[in-house]
Amino acid sequence: MASRADAIPMGGTSPSGIWGVILASSVGTMIEWYDFYIFGSLAAVLSLKFYPAGNATFGYIAYLSTFAVGFMVRPFGALFFGRIGDLVGRKYAFLVTLTVMGFGTFLIGLMPTFATAGWLAPIALILIRVFQGLALGGEYGGAAIYVAEHVPDNKRGYWTSYIQITATLGLFLSIITVLLLQFYMTPANFQSYGWRIPFLVSVILVMISLYIRLKMKESPIFSQIKSTGMSSAKPLKEAFTQWPNFRLFLVSLLGATAGQGVVWYTGQYYALFYLQSILKVNLRTSFVIVALAMLFAMPFFTVFGALSDRIGRKKIIMAGCLLAMVTYYPIYHAMQNAAGNNVVTFKSQRNAVTGAPTLTPLTIDANGKQVPAPVAPNPNVPLLTLLVFVQVLYVTMVYGPIAAYLVEAYPAKIRYSAFSLPYHIGNGVFGGLVPLVGIYLCEATGNIYAGLWYPMTVAAVTFVVGSIFLKETHGHKIWDEVGGMKQPASAD
Repeated sequence: MASRADAIPMGGTSPSGIWGVILASSVGTMIEWYDFYIFGSLAAVLSLKFYPAGNATFGYIAYLSTFAVGFMVRPFGALFFGRIGDLVGRKYAFLVTLTVMGFGTFLIGLMPTFATAGWLAPIALILIRVFQGLALGGEYGGAAIYVAEHVPDNKRGYWTSYIQITATLGLFLSIITVLLLQFYMTPANFQSYGWRIPFLVSVILVMISLYIRLKMKESPIFSQIKSTGMSSAKPLKEAFTQWPNFRLFLVSLLGATAGQGVVWYTGQYYALFYLQSILKVNLRTSFVIVALAMLFAMPFFTVFGALSDRIGRKKIIMAGCLLAMVTYYPIYHAMQNAAGNNVVTFKSQRNAVTGAPTLTPLTIDANGKQVPAPVAPNPNVPLLTLLVFVQVLYVTMVYGPIAAYLVEAYPAKIRYSAFSLPYHIGNGVFGGLVPLVGIYLCEATGNIYAGLWYPMTVAAVTFVVGSIFLKETHGHKIWDEVGGMKQPASAD
């Protein structure tokens, strides 16, 4: 049997040891999120590079569809790598996922554009995104579980919330990278070759993270169940074919992660899309607004994670879904006013050749006629930042405690498999479709707020299902499941 001292790297059970575990896990996870989201952060630029010229809206929608493919395959990655994580170990699963993700990102930086390679370019891009989605499907669950299986029961919400920061931090770093390049490069150079730089430089970060992760030891709880023969020989079958576990999967998906997923992507990605494509705030200003909002909100992941250790996970997640459901409309109305661009509807027409929709925001001119909306002339940046910050605050409420809930909901022998699937369906499918469904609803109806219908509906379903069926896991002692192992001392 592995001893606790052997199982925990970098300092045993001391506070420095726990911080070492978090650093080793979160750095790699943050880099994977950066790799995944740099693709989305450059949507306005790359949609013109990898799809035919002549219809920017078609290119944008096609690019968002390619982006969505990466989300749609995440559940399959969760099943594949979840099984490996439950059979072989948490550490080895997310060593492989980091390698696949980093190599895929580097390849995108070397990709030929549509002008050079024709339809081969978007096809190759889709294939890369498939592999990246599979990798991300296995990464997050492994990192969150690895941290959770090193920390004391009474601080699990607090410590795992640091892993929760990594997704927003990865998106934040992707936006900052784009901003810095745009600041130091001319628009022509950025459009020509500068967009490749964020993809290429990430390989350096990946190599550093791999080095750190190779020094990690296996989770002590997994080591215990493996050495004592308590692990599951068929974790997928046990997790999803036995009714109690399958029911728990459904409740976790519809009563927690689906709503959490749409709130996450609305508060950060859809807000960025709304600023850029609907309110016509220029790219650099909109990036600054969202980046500042995320920077100010990030500490609240740990605030709500720690609070969930005191009052429970369920109350905070449900409160975040409810607040999002009832306040999105007034928030987005206020964003429209703050942008100073009176967009009222869209011109709905189709390209005569491709049949693709053309999305043109319309405003009212001095003569009372509808005309294409110009770039927002004087947006109220502080107010817009505050309004996006409020949305990201909802993200911290629903996302901060979710890892602790999912870890506590499932037994150790099937935890990786069972944890990952509801998380990645909720985030990868329900959440990942927010930008694509949003733009289609806006285009189909001409209503600039129609894109909110989808996340508001899903958040409402989660609030109802979660309030009725979700079991509070706060106080669950995962160390007692594996023979009453001595857990680490509580450390602040």
